[in-house]
Amino acid sequence: MINTKHNRRCFIKKAGMALSAAGFYSHTVFRSMTKVHAGIPDKPNFIIIFTDDQGYNDVGCFGAKTIKTPRLDQMASEGLKLTSFYSQPVCGPARAALMTGCYPPRVNRGGWNVSSEEITIAEVLKYAGYSTGCIGKWDISGRKFKPGMVPNDQGFDYYFGTLGANDRGSVTLWRNKEQLRKTDDMASLTGMYTDEAIRFIEQSKNKPFFLYVAHTMPHVKIDASEKFRGQSSGGLYGDVIEEIDWNVGRIIDMLRAQQLDKNTIVLFTSDNGPWLSKGNMGGSALPLRNGKGSSWEGGFRVPCIMWGPGWIPAGIESNELMATLDIMPTFAELARVKVPTDRVIDGCDQSDFITGKTSKSTRDIFYYYIRNNLHAVRQGKWKLALPSRKEFFRYAKDKLQVITPELYDLESNISEKQNVAHKHPDIVNQLLKLAENARQDIGDVGRRGKNTRKGLNNE
Repeated sequence: MINTKHNRRCFIKKAGMALSAAGFYSHTVFRSMTKVHAGIPDKPNFIIIFTDDQGYNDVGCFGAKTIKTPRLDQMASEGLKLTSFYSQPVCGPARAALMTGCYPPRVNRGGWNVSSEEITIAEVLKYAGYSTGCIGKWDISGRKFKPGMVPNDQGFDYYFGTLGANDRGSVTLWRNKEQLRKTDDMASLTGMYTDEAIRFIEQSKNKPFFLYVAHTMPHVKIDASEKFRGQSSGGLYGDVIEEIDWNVGRIIDMLRAQQLDKNTIVLFTSDNGPWLSKGNMGGSALPLRNGKGSSWEGGFRVPCIMWGPGWIPAGIESNELMATLDIMPTFAELARVKVPTDRVIDGCDQSDFITGKTSKSTRDIFYYYIRNNLHAVRQGKWKLALPSRKEFFRYAKDKLQVITPELYDLESNISEKQNVAHKHPDIVNQLLKLAENARQDIGDVGRRGKNTRKGLNNE
């Protein structure tokens, strides 16, 4: 199924209709097949704002009581609020999934390295004529400079940020491939990244652009600038979130000032659930169970808001299933370009869903992998927690072993407190079959899936 001979360099560098033989339409041909939105250009700009360790409950419109997020709440009222949106359980794998549209074990058994042979969302959009910028935390090149795996080698025209995390209270800043300096001023990062983002928008406004803003905050070690420190009712963590909210507002204001708002789609979400073991330095996933590193809902399900006045209807809240996996094919469809067809992509095209042409998501199934271990599967409202779990992340507080399959109705029991497996054996068996399909395709501990990529740690 996978033709590894057609690699990412072919995708970027080969010209003309030779690509159609590998399963691609040229974007010129594809545009002629698609109706253009009336009154606005046919390709929207895209901005992804990706926070780090922000919990499901850490936005006002998602239930936060001690943290005020007026700009995010306004985005939700003017756009689409998604309450069943899924990322991955920890930082690196979350970014791998977002960039490639694939479950992390498919592209790398680990998740903190994405091979130069992968085709990223930035490369897909670059092929469609977009300027591409990455600001902030990268975290998929082993937290260091690796030729072929850093942002400028993975489809981004411009990069400013840190290649790794700030666990030790400091980061090393890079501009493109030039190492700039090391800083322990965590309070400066949110504003600094936003300044860079605004400059990129200003410089790119005359052609379609894709901007990925990956905030370091609120990953511990957290801090807020003087303007925000001590201002929230949620302690320092609340200060950090309120500063992020204000800086999201700066980007929205800039889009409006430049008259780009009607032709830009902004996606706000988090990479994973809150780091609960950090106490009041971490956030909250309530009413979800557990947080970062866990395969319970609090680890994977994150707040998500999509805003775009010319593209996304206002005032919609949906509990339909969607994931970061879906962003690449969705943005590609809106940009009038095809995703690679020489390899398996796990994402679903959600363009009709987010633009209001349908109220139904194209995703019905989601797999919960912890490292390379399949922990659970969801189909529709049903989630099955699988037994005999072998791999865990140290971040997770709830590491209780599942002895027999546990079934949860996520519509009536979002907190996963009531196991109803004994009442629905037919559904249990159906989900067990889906789990086996995933093991055959993607793999599991000690078992390589037939459609995982070769290379890196997937040998």
